[in-house]
Amino acid sequence: MSLATKYNPEAVELKWYKYWMENRFFSSKVDPEKEPYTIVIPPPNVTGVLHMGHMLNNTIQDVLIRKARMEGKNACWVPGTDHASIATEAKVVAMLKEKGIDKKSLSREEFLEHAWDWKKKYGGIILEQLKKLGASCDWDRTKFTMDEDLSQAVVSVFIDLHKKGKIYRGIRMVNWDPQGKTALSDDEVIMKEIQSKLYYIQYKIEDSENETLTIATTRPETIMADVAICINPNDDRFTHLKGKKAIIPLINRPIPIIEDEYVDMEFGTGCLKVTPAHDINDYELGVKHKLEVIDILNDDGSLNEKAQILIGEDRFIARKKIAKLLDEVGQLEKIEDYKSNVGHSERTDAVVEPKLSLQWFLKMEDITKPALKAVMEDVIQLYPPKFKNMYRAWMENVRDWCISRQLWWGHRIPAYYLPNGEYVVAKSQSDALKIANEKYDEQFTIEDIKQDEDVLDTWFSSWLWPISVFDTKVFENNAPSEDLRYYYPTNDLVTAPEILFFWVARMIIAGYEYMGEKPFKNVYLTGIVRDKQGRKMSKSLGNSPDPLELIKNFGADGVRTGMLFSSPAGNDLPFDEKLVEQGRNFANKIWNAFRLIEGWEVDENLNVNENKASIHWFDNRFHEALAEIEDHFDKFRISDALMTTYKLVWDDFCSWYLEMIKPAYQQPIDRETYDQTIVFLEDILRILHPFMPFLTEEIWQTIEKRGLGHALIIQKWPEKKAYDTKPIAEAAQVFEVVSQVRNLRSSKGLSPKESLSLTINTNQEALYKSFESVLKKLANLSELQFGEKVENAVSFVVKSDECFVPLEEQIDVEQERENLSKELEYTKGFLNAVMKKLGNERFVSGAPAAVVENEKKKQADAEAKIKTLEEALSKLA
Repeated sequence: MSLATKYNPEAVELKWYKYWMENRFFSSKVDPEKEPYTIVIPPPNVTGVLHMGHMLNNTIQDVLIRKARMEGKNACWVPGTDHASIATEAKVVAMLKEKGIDKKSLSREEFLEHAWDWKKKYGGIILEQLKKLGASCDWDRTKFTMDEDLSQAVVSVFIDLHKKGKIYRGIRMVNWDPQGKTALSDDEVIMKEIQSKLYYIQYKIEDSENETLTIATTRPETIMADVAICINPNDDRFTHLKGKKAIIPLINRPIPIIEDEYVDMEFGTGCLKVTPAHDINDYELGVKHKLEVIDILNDDGSLNEKAQILIGEDRFIARKKIAKLLDEVGQLEKIEDYKSNVGHSERTDAVVEPKLSLQWFLKMEDITKPALKAVMEDVIQLYPPKFKNMYRAWMENVRDWCISRQLWWGHRIPAYYLPNGEYVVAKSQSDALKIANEKYDEQFTIEDIKQDEDVLDTWFSSWLWPISVFDTKVFENNAPSEDLRYYYPTNDLVTAPEILFFWVARMIIAGYEYMGEKPFKNVYLTGIVRDKQGRKMSKSLGNSPDPLELIKNFGADGVRTGMLFSSPAGNDLPFDEKLVEQGRNFANKIWNAFRLIEGWEVDENLNVNENKASIHWFDNRFHEALAEIEDHFDKFRISDALMTTYKLVWDDFCSWYLEMIKPAYQQPIDRETYDQTIVFLEDILRILHPFMPFLTEEIWQTIEKRGLGHALIIQKWPEKKAYDTKPIAEAAQVFEVVSQVRNLRSSKGLSPKESLSLTINTNQEALYKSFESVLKKLANLSELQFGEKVENAVSFVVKSDECFVPLEEQIDVEQERENLSKELEYTKGFLNAVMKKLGNERFVSGAPAAVVENEKKKQADAEAKIKTLEEALSKLA
């Protein structure tokens, strides 16, 4: 068979993805005879395109789903997208603006037509891009959070929670995004330390000649909303001002001077301007002292009529202008540079304004309790577990969730307002009319019933995701469908730590509220993909490569493995293009190994004897590695599972095994060795498949033509079996001898083609004799002998065996002594480190028995080697 000299990812990837799709290998249906294994995708925003975070997250999901499929489980990976209220509305508004259309000029229905057109055109791009990565989702199950049935589920949940008294409407101080013109939940606010300024402003004291009170503030543009000055009652500096009034500069409105121990006497000037409409702490202070609330900001962050001056100016422009005006009237004492933490909108990056607003809220105190307990008691396990404390802190200090958003794109709140000032919650306008007429014994008309203009927070739909993708009726009838009963709870969730509270915690809350059970068993939290400088990859920084370009240049398998080479759970991934280059090189290494094997001629009459030790060794080494890989998967150490696989393939299979059994140039290989090598290769392809699906399927199908039922994607994962560590250790010892001989050639400038003689002083002759043909081939030895000492020979020590290679040139005794002394010093240092470990009682009692036993073996080997080295040195004396 003639194989391409170079692996061509692009052609292979198109071919096999089409083959998998056409033959519905990703499809999953209820099968009581099979164990389900389910993952629901963290639905990317319809505004999104594939970025490096998606690449990492979805590669891990695909690795897990492909492995489960090969383990015989009914693997179901549900894809979908999220409508992303704020982000999508912003995109549509920007698109309309480019066309010269202002959102304000459109009706709600007209705007939504544009939004749905935009979603139809761009909303599925990211899912198509995931296919390029090899994502084996059940695409027939693709969901969108605003599909008709999923939308109805959201309405049902709102109605249910409102009926239970868990949803209420009230005026509260909320986080307001002036750019998105909507309220935000606390979780949608990102605190950033920014360089700002502290303005020292003089307020005149009413009915005094020249007395002033200086207030320090970072927000001079809000002084027109001040309703009081607050001093600490224990502050002697201001005792004489009790009961007096201060005058707000520029607008000359008097405000009372009040007292409260809340004021920090050490900060700024020791007194505080109270602005309840524009600061959460001031709001609480205002409630306590029954103060007026004056809101001087419009929804877009500009000043309104209540400000009296600079009406219509943006808040930040007003800040500069107010400072200038204060300076002109002599009431700006000074300005200092000041670092402060300022909240920014997670979606638009606008500086968030505290704002009093009538909003809808979900009571969180009681509904969160089962979700907190589930994680704390490891019913749901977080990987890595370090996130448990963060989760607990958030859940124990949770505030009511503001669930309403002042947008048009999203799930509209199912509340309907009546002419009598009341409202009803219902599925539809007609249902609302019926409920209203029955409740109030009146005859309202359909025109009297006005639905709430706001939509629900995006997360209010996605918190239902692990349930609603399988069944949307369960929220009404409480009778789970066959699909939901079979696939729920799901198995593993792979997501980013930054949405642990946005999404993960809320899904757990909804799971217990509506299913009485966890929504998933394990949560694998990925790290952030960063550049070489440690910066988070982003469009604005221009430091993120285009994932599709990476796939084009290095192949999907190269990119998948490159992403996973250094991505331990919960820790950031320092991305370097060299990683995906290493992934591509790995793919080429495997391809070339396959080409080597395929190029061998087989002789049915040859004897296998000289390869038996090599076959026996690799069989045991494979199963040792398989046990390690399984252990890594069990502990969600996906990166470690890949690295163990990588070393097994690159080092053990390619660098050692194939070299051990490779026939001489243009010579045939025996049938038994060849067949066994194909078995080994096929086992390797099985464990590689989840990581490198395209390359492995290509080689699998090239080894021999296989029918549909024999595609690699559905082959059985190799079964674990007991392995013998003795041949593994013996081979490692032989490999060390080979490496030492090769090093010797290199250091002495000897040609690899020049054969050498090797004499070993050992009590393990049988070991070396069983690998004699391997030693001679790999070290290019003319003879292998056993004896105590060889004159005029260079020596080295492996374990406790002294090895001699005679050379024609005169041996430099001093140099040999120096080399042996250095090795002795190193080995003593190594032994010292091992002894420290074994002397640590916590390590000995806490580590697994196998680990402790391994350290004891290292001790014995080091002690034996030290003894041999000391004897060798004494012979040179």
